[in-house]
Amino acid sequence: MNTNDLKRLASAASSSARARRATDELTERAVAEGLVDVAVATMDSPIGELFVAVTPTGLVSVAFEDEPRDEVLERIVRQISPRVLEVAAPTDEVRRELEQYFHSQRRSFDLSIDRRLIGDFAWSVLRATSRVGYGELATYGQIAARIHRPTAARAVGRALGSNPIPIVIPCHRVVGAGGSLTGYAGGLPRKQTLLRLEGSLL
Repeated sequence: MNTNDLKRLASAASSSARARRATDELTERAVAEGLVDVAVATMDSPIGELFVAVTPTGLVSVAFEDEPRDEVLERIVRQISPRVLEVAAPTDEVRRELEQYFHSQRRSFDLSIDRRLIGDFAWSVLRATSRVGYGELATYGQIAARIHRPTAARAVGRALGSNPIPIVIPCHRVVGAGGSLTGYAGGLPRKQTLLRLEGSLL
């Protein structure tokens, strides 16, 4: 590598740094001027990368890394707003509380929820599920009874399977009759990991 090569590399690096600064400034300005309806970001976790989406109302989505990201975003755009931007700052509190949870420093979340991706029946199911405490389990039948639909265990299962805010709304704490681990949109290994973290599964 000669002097000219080094100069070209330095120039390219400088251009790249300027482009990053310009992007950061543009992003900060868009957030400051209220031009972002949905802020999205990712974070590492013991169960793989998590995608989080936040609106001014609250947390609207948590998605696992193997969920097709384009499908998650398409749903957000269709049902909430096309003004979606990848920007970390509005998601800071969500990511901080999730990190605390995974480090066993938090047993419940103090996050506002934006339920616009959740239908009325599913919302009744997820609200009941939110009351299943850390380290506790409930069956699908018990959740159905708690929403006064005692014969709707299957519908409860479908509603839990469509939970757009897993972990924070703890659908992993719902198990089959007799305690069997059945069904989890994120996959049974993730459900097992979360239940072991909470001490409800050895």
